[in-house]
Amino acid sequence: MIFSNNFNWRLSFFFGLLKNIRGGETKNLRTMSFGTMNVINLRFCHSPQLLHSPNLLFPVPSSQTPNFTLRNPTTPFAISLKNRFFSPIRASMASSASVTENETKPFSVLFVCLGNICRSPAAEGVFTDLVNKKSLNSIFRIDSAGTINYHEGNEADPRMRAASKRRGIQITSISRPIKPSDFTDFDLILAMDKQNREDILEAFNRWKGKHSLPDDAHKKVKLMCSYCKKHDESEVPDPYYGGAQGFEKVLDLLEDACGSLLETILAENKHFQES
Repeated sequence: MIFSNNFNWRLSFFFGLLKNIRGGETKNLRTMSFGTMNVINLRFCHSPQLLHSPNLLFPVPSSQTPNFTLRNPTTPFAISLKNRFFSPIRASMASSASVTENETKPFSVLFVCLGNICRSPAAEGVFTDLVNKKSLNSIFRIDSAGTINYHEGNEADPRMRAASKRRGIQITSISRPIKPSDFTDFDLILAMDKQNREDILEAFNRWKGKHSLPDDAHKKVKLMCSYCKKHDESEVPDPYYGGAQGFEKVLDLLEDACGSLLETILAENKHFQES
């Protein structure tokens, strides 16, 4: 008689559950009643107590039990889902997504000179040309700026554009001044000369308190010629007040430095070559 009652209870529980699920009447936070028990009607299992009860038709191994907590300790079967079923897996997936995002994030380079109409636009053009020729444009973000806003909104100097065009390099940038967000948005900031570098660092010190910039962002600022291999110059000279040869000299230095710069970035970020 006891066996019959237990078996009937199991069948009543099981078919009652199926009826609710098939009828589309169940909601994750809705409860259903079996005698004196109120159980949250979840798709899979309901309570650790019920999962391992000897009266359960299909008991579930303890290793598969989700992490539930009692909503009200005085009501044994009123439970709340503290951590969802596969939270460790989701956490792992989130971690993997974060790693993947970091590995595929473009490497960003900002070239800076005084007015952003001669040297830095040329550097942007030369480096962009190298990156495109190696089909690496998808993993780089390249831009240029000036330490002053005098030429803001203007195209690059026509003499610089003409000299670059003779080498098959297009300059399409529009002049803009540096801004606080550049210190967070770019991985590397390359100054054309020492005065440019000083002005960039001065701007950083002036902005870092107001705009919550990273304390170590100044480490991103380097001299363009520090990447030169074929030339001994420590600065890229401003050709603005000189003749045509000055623009050619600038391009010679930039082609040397940009080639080495690209090699250095790829060597330090090997996942770019593997992607």
